[in-house]
Amino acid sequence: MKVAIISPAYPYRGGIANFSERLAYELSLEKDDIQLYTFSMMYPDFLFPGRSQYATSDLQFPLKIERTINSINPFNWWKVGNKIRKQNFDLVLVAYSIPFLSPCLSVISRIIKRNPKTKVISIIHNLHPHEKKIGDNLLSHFFLNSCDAHLSLSGKVGNDIKTMKNDAVVIAASHPIYDTFGTILEKNQAKKILQLKENICYILFFGMIRKYKGLDLLIDAMADVSAQNKNIQMIIAGESYEPIEKYEQQIKTLNLSDFVILKNQFIPESEVNQYFCAADVVVQPYKNATQSGITQICYHFNKPMIVTNVGGLAENVSDNKVGFVCKPDKNALADAILKFYNEEKESIFIENIQQEKQKYSWRNLVGQLKSKFYQLQGNAK
Repeated sequence: MKVAIISPAYPYRGGIANFSERLAYELSLEKDDIQLYTFSMMYPDFLFPGRSQYATSDLQFPLKIERTINSINPFNWWKVGNKIRKQNFDLVLVAYSIPFLSPCLSVISRIIKRNPKTKVISIIHNLHPHEKKIGDNLLSHFFLNSCDAHLSLSGKVGNDIKTMKNDAVVIAASHPIYDTFGTILEKNQAKKILQLKENICYILFFGMIRKYKGLDLLIDAMADVSAQNKNIQMIIAGESYEPIEKYEQQIKTLNLSDFVILKNQFIPESEVNQYFCAADVVVQPYKNATQSGITQICYHFNKPMIVTNVGGLAENVSDNKVGFVCKPDKNALADAILKFYNEEKESIFIENIQQEKQKYSWRNLVGQLKSKFYQLQGNAK
């Protein structure tokens, strides 16, 4: 097959770029002809909440990536759409995660579909943004109407799509494992690299810090945890997309300075394994969610999880099998953390993870996409 992917990709950083690059690589392993189209300008700097949009490490895979899309220039959308249309792709995959990009991606997709040979399938990472604005639903609906089918990576997103467009063709899939963040390190080796104490137990909050991710709840929970077990500390590793001072003040007010390690920066891909392998358990205290790439990094590193029962977060975390699922409040989080240690759950959870992870493969995802493509081709005939 001849396949194009329209998505953030190298030199842009982040989970969606990682996803699209890994998917492109998997397709290339099946001898498909793959072309990635990414942005020459994705967000104007004044709209981007972080320090940098760009990766700090090299591209991991031998991929063809063309930086050609300007998200705010309609003349560019017509040019890019027509260029891709003329390439006669069998399948074009379009990554969607934020309404801001809807006009750009919708116009490009509609132009591509003027080629009757090409089918356009969206990959919906988020249909509704976590921080909602007026007009978001209109923009997302506009995008849904520009595609032939939609891939959802959680039941929550699938339901969102059907609610917004009840006749939408939805491909329900599980988020594959992120297996691109390095090898599994022995725990004490990882601790040594990070200059952590071998005799201390560490929980990990990983990824960009945004209000919906509930870090404030986890810090409150740590106050209860540390009061009962002085041997447990927390690592916060990720760049804050909101003022970090409020979390620093919360840590200080709760007298947690000796129990919390705060690393407020984007963690390069080459260092991700150090943090996951040094921790006993990864906590996702989110207040709302669709699905989480963090969960799939945990599966790669055989790392137990504590997640909240919001959105689609718990769909891939079997309670009391590979981790714990709890309410998004400080007491429930504290109870889950203490239970994990008091009942010595780490080894049994790791054993279960090694069995459970087998079903989250990139090959399965590619198979689902191709199956739907052939169905769409049949309908076209």
